[in-house]
Amino acid sequence: MFTPLNLPPAPLRLQRKQNIVYVFDILRKKMLQLTPEEWVRQHFIHFLLANHYPQGFISVERGHQVNELQKRTDIVVYQPNGKPFLVIECKAADIQLSTQHFQQLANYNHALQAPFIALSNGLTHYYWQQSPEGYNNLTELPIWKY
Repeated sequence: MFTPLNLPPAPLRLQRKQNIVYVFDILRKKMLQLTPEEWVRQHFIHFLLANHYPQGFISVERGHQVNELQKRTDIVVYQPNGKPFLVIECKAADIQLSTQHFQQLANYNHALQAPFIALSNGLTHYYWQQSPEGYNNLTELPIWKY
């Protein structure tokens, strides 16, 4: 039904109602329609949890201002002090990741100022660390160290 991803299997709770598939979001504590992007987002949430990111510091689809426009980030992981640690933009598996997607993520992070950002379509994952000169490529998910 949905594309197998390059992420560990996730224990997703799925439910079908009138030919529509729903997934239980363990962070928002509710059933959501399972779109291709939500498939990636839910797997990435479980990937974060498997890598010792605490559930209570992960926020999903939270609104924020970017250049006076209201935008929503897919996933933001916060530090215990309330400052963003990692901003993640998820795309559906059939979306080819591009510099336009990176720019969207960098624009979101301009407002949030997280030291790390990530972009994933579930098959390919990119990670960067913000520096005074811009963004430096990383080879893997930043380690949660708080």
